[in-house]
Amino acid sequence: MSWDETEDTATYKVVVNHEEQYSIWAADRENPLGWRDGGKTGPRSECLDFINQVWTDMRPLSLRQKMDGLAAADLSGPNGDSD
Repeated sequence: MSWDETEDTATYKVVVNHEEQYSIWAADRENPLGWRDGGKTGPRSECLDFINQVWTDMRPLSLRQKMDGLAAADLSGPNGDSD
């Protein structure tokens, strides 16, 4: 019997890192270094569904911030004004 064929009865929790990237982790284990609780505990499928609902932008936070900064600079024009 393969792992896919066995029923997963473990309880998981959603964890999130400083870049706002999500994952699941065994609920009875200490979070991995650099990760914090993400607000959901339950069966694997429920945790993955939660992640699909909340993690809508796969880009790391630092990339989103950099791109937002570049977009704001483009909008302000070459001299830093909004015209």
